Amino acid sequence: MEQETFPRELADALVGAQRLIRRRLRAGLTVPRLRGAEAELLRLVETRPGIGVSDAAKELYLAGNSVSTLVNQLVRDGYLIRETDPADRRAARLLLTEAAEARLRAWQERRADLVGRHVSRLDETDREALRAAVPALRKLAVTLREEAEES
Repeated sequence: MEQETFPRELADALVGAQRLIRRRLRAGLTVPRLRGAEAELLRLVETRPGIGVSDAAKELYLAGNSVSTLVNQLVRDGYLIRETDPADRRAARLLLTEAAEARLRAWQERRADLVGRHVSRLDETDREALRAAVPALRKLAVTLREEAEES
């Protein structure tokens, strides 16, 4: 793989795998699917319980009113709890409901099972190459996040 084509080929491979994983998992859903931004917001609240709406908007690179709309929908659907921030009565803190926790956990388990089944079909050399790539992919994600935060 030439150095000039490597970034494009890596990006295409990552996007292609993610798209196929999402499609395969959606096919087995028994509940209405969450839109991408809804799922992202739930995952953010999962990792940062009590996050405020404005901080969530910054983290997701979305307009505050867009996140407010998502929060209202997810509260109505029973996936988010919006409570008043005791430090600032005008602000809200976001928490997951048990239903959201269960839904995220089920999605993560199904995703891990799907990927695990397909990784097990690869030969040992390819499995080791993927295992060895995980730390570098995590570092790539960090640099992408840092660049986004700087701009």
